[in-house]
Amino acid sequence: MKNMSRDLFDPRTVMDSEYDRSAKEGNFAFAFNDSNFSDRVLRIEIMAGPSYSKSDADGCCSLFDWARNRKRRREDLKKDVQIDNDTIEGEDVTVGPEEQVLHQSDGDDVLACENDDEEAVAMIEELPSGDEGTNSNDSLWSMECSTIVSVKTLHISSPILAAKSPFFYKLFSNGMRESEQRHVTLRINASEEDALNELLNFMYNNTLSANTAPALLDVLMAADKFEVASCMRYCSRQLRNLPMNPESALLYLDLPSSVLMAEAVQPLTDAAKQYLAERYKDITKFQEEVMGLPIAGIEAILASDDLQVASEDAVYDFVLKWSRSQYPKLEERREILASHLARYIRFPYMTCRKLRKVLSCPDFDHEVSSKLVLEALFFKAEAPHRQRILAAEESASTNRRFLERAYKYRPVKVVEFELPRQQCVVYLDLKREECANLFPSGRVYSQAFHLGGQGFFLSAHCNMDQQSSFHCFGLFLGMQEKGSVTFAVDYEFAARSKPTEEFQSKYKGNYTFMGGKAVGYRNLFGIPWTSFMAEDSLYFINGILHLRAELTIRH
Repeated sequence: MKNMSRDLFDPRTVMDSEYDRSAKEGNFAFAFNDSNFSDRVLRIEIMAGPSYSKSDADGCCSLFDWARNRKRRREDLKKDVQIDNDTIEGEDVTVGPEEQVLHQSDGDDVLACENDDEEAVAMIEELPSGDEGTNSNDSLWSMECSTIVSVKTLHISSPILAAKSPFFYKLFSNGMRESEQRHVTLRINASEEDALNELLNFMYNNTLSANTAPALLDVLMAADKFEVASCMRYCSRQLRNLPMNPESALLYLDLPSSVLMAEAVQPLTDAAKQYLAERYKDITKFQEEVMGLPIAGIEAILASDDLQVASEDAVYDFVLKWSRSQYPKLEERREILASHLARYIRFPYMTCRKLRKVLSCPDFDHEVSSKLVLEALFFKAEAPHRQRILAAEESASTNRRFLERAYKYRPVKVVEFELPRQQCVVYLDLKREECANLFPSGRVYSQAFHLGGQGFFLSAHCNMDQQSSFHCFGLFLGMQEKGSVTFAVDYEFAARSKPTEEFQSKYKGNYTFMGGKAVGYRNLFGIPWTSFMAEDSLYFINGILHLRAELTIRH
């Protein structure tokens, strides 16, 4: 039992209280760099970076500055590696037994262990086969040729670091003689110093003092290198809480691949994609700005179901325009379309006329375009219930090619006949919520369809009946304007209705069209809007209004 007579203001009581709270929360800040709670010494050797100084980091007041400096440092590092390789080519150069380093796969830092006498001993790690080993050796030579500008020594607890990081766990428990040594040397570039300090502190106290996007991104990448998933989640959460703009969203999607693939960073990249999709959902409004976006931004926009476009044909045209602008060389453009962008075009919802153009488009490899068009045509030929099943199966995946967007012009299914008379049958389906959104004076248009080489469209309206006594549902047929062409057509409107769920004719007529003219019926069902939209409406079957229009050229 605790001694209840102890003075509440006794410093020992306060210390015990803080210790209990810290231990309960897993906060070991009290043990950081304290020899009393440490079993090893970490020696951090700060290497001169290619073009980096601390003042550069201090000057990064924006994400743009941070990204530009980091990109420049990466490019300069690659140049240094090339120079080092050219310098040592043909020479018999070896790493002596005094110091053999263990390096990360990206070559940004190296690690060595020292014995109790502080004499460096060899620490061996099996290199990956193939190109990875070559790249690591390049990075090793670049690091070896760099200059140590400063050295820091910290007392560390191997259980605390091993509990937070598989990297340190393997380092301290690999069964080798070196894993039993008290001294460990870590080499990093100068550009990583602040991030590593933050990371080590986080491993003890589960929080960071960094609160700007550039600083958090540096810590995030350091946490990725040293496999501290909890810190990656923390950085990701903090970055999501900061205000986002196009610059930051694109930067989050352009992080190194190892960072992007980490599960802890997925919420951040998802938020960035959502931000870009929402900001640029009307690509016609921001056309000039969108045309300048990198491919990561384009993919985020095209993946959205809420993209505000006239039709999927417009998406296809935009993708071609962007890819031709960004990739002038045909082979590069074909590769980027086939491997990245084609998956975001929902070919099943393109018109058949546009699909014919896809087959002859030189930007796509013929084998690729044939496969895409064939898949689209098979989907179009499926029964509606099969289409809904395929769309439902796709909804849970990243590939959403069978899911319909909220197009400005609603997709239609068209059956064409040449004999005995030129005729087409057009099917237009509208969801109940789409019809509800028409009230009180809205209208929705179908995609264009063609008869005898002339373009037509359907339009559904919410309007007042001829006596202006109530709102009602109307359906109209229009011809796309092409000069002063006249076109005589017989037409018939029909709709499925309960209980038979068969199509029933609602209106017949004939009309000689001129460009831009439309004809139809203001009250297709002969009932008020409230009856048409009622829960027991005869015309909504499983929440869908099924409309049909038959057009025949008059001779």
